[in-house]
Amino acid sequence: MAFSNFFSREKTFRPKKKFEEGSLKHQLHKKAEASLNAGLDLRRAVDLPAGERLDDWIAVHVVDFFNRINLIYGTIAEACTDKSCPIMSGGPKYEYKWADGEEFKKPTSLPAREYITRLMEWIEKQINNEEVFPSDPSVPFPKTYQSICKKILTRLFRVFVHVYIHHFDKVVSIGAEAHVNTCYKHFYYFIRNFKLVDPKELEPLVRVIQLGKILGFFVLQREMSE
Repeated sequence: MAFSNFFSREKTFRPKKKFEEGSLKHQLHKKAEASLNAGLDLRRAVDLPAGERLDDWIAVHVVDFFNRINLIYGTIAEACTDKSCPIMSGGPKYEYKWADGEEFKKPTSLPAREYITRLMEWIEKQINNEEVFPSDPSVPFPKTYQSICKKILTRLFRVFVHVYIHHFDKVVSIGAEAHVNTCYKHFYYFIRNFKLVDPKELEPLVRVIQLGKILGFFVLQREMSE
């Protein structure tokens, strides 16, 4: 069953973002989607297609991962309350504080749900900003583009960390672990291939794998290291 068909569209945490029909990014999105649906090795599926620009390829994947992680979090969001998750964390040793340079100028502790709500709103704002993600292929990406994308992907990775460490029981209870693992592997191969997330950010899940606290992650890690 396809990823988007498995998860309830009604539980999408934020509205799904789409590319304009016929646009270059829409064509790239379709190309990436076709590779995934054809069962292509995920490590190969993330490679930049010949003749395409890296910045466009990154834009397509940023929007795709935004949509997919929205679906994943939306499915388990009812279990992520201020009481169960009073801070945004990835286990007892890792806390993620929120800062956006506007309302929150300094890193601030927030409940996980509020952190993720603000994160998705912030990402949506970046994606909709024509000065950051120009829809016209003749308009160049800004010099800060890749640094913004790195921040977006780093923060989206933290949602994966939180879901895996604090809500994996919910993922398992709805039989979604294989789908979430596939999405995570796709995300992981992409960010590793283009060096878009600092390796230090990966440490929370590495520690969990080593401690054996997530059943099924041994299989995931073995597949990713082969």
